[in-house]
Amino acid sequence: MFSRLFGKPKEQTNALATLDKLNETIEMLEKKEKVLLKKAAAEVEKAKEFTRAKNKRAAIQCLKRKKLYEQQIEQLGNFQLRIHDQMIMLEGAKATTETVDALRTGASAMKAMQKATNIDDVDKTMDEINEQTENMKQIQEALSAPIGSAADFDEDELEAELEELEGAELEAELLTPATTAPATPLPNVPSGKQPLRPSAHKNTAEEDELAALQAEMAL
Repeated sequence: MFSRLFGKPKEQTNALATLDKLNETIEMLEKKEKVLLKKAAAEVEKAKEFTRAKNKRAAIQCLKRKKLYEQQIEQLGNFQLRIHDQMIMLEGAKATTETVDALRTGASAMKAMQKATNIDDVDKTMDEINEQTENMKQIQEALSAPIGSAADFDEDELEAELEELEGAELEAELLTPATTAPATPLPNVPSGKQPLRPSAHKNTAEEDELAALQAEMAL
């Protein structure tokens, strides 16, 4: 386990160091290639000079050296292609390794989370929540229930008593006489004639006094 934990950073370091080394090699080969290109170009110029000087043998020697330089240049180009191919493969392998490591880390984290919250724990937690909710409802009902003398009151008996009170109130309103409206003054009539009054029920003492006062005002 410890080798796995401490081995991965070392592998990544080695991969980076290898890529750096390959890059340095590429740069070195490119420098050599430039030098050989200059030497090949110089041999071509020498061959031209010897050709103008009618020195055919020396010109041919220059062209032979140019061919040798071109062969080396071609070889260096092949070396660079191989190194580039190696770098591409190494970078791809590094990316694949990092991807696998990331997936492995995610899977381990998911496994740990599932282990910490398995279905049995979830069911147990939900049962505890339901139990606590039911206990709270019972406590609230117990607190809201009447205590002492109020607990002995009969709701049906109280309803019946309330209906009796409402009935007595309605009966009292029906028996109470309506308020007498102000009497309209009677028009003046000739003396000796009494104004006609509509027949009414038996007057009370207050109604008789009011009628007498109206009669005096009409005279």
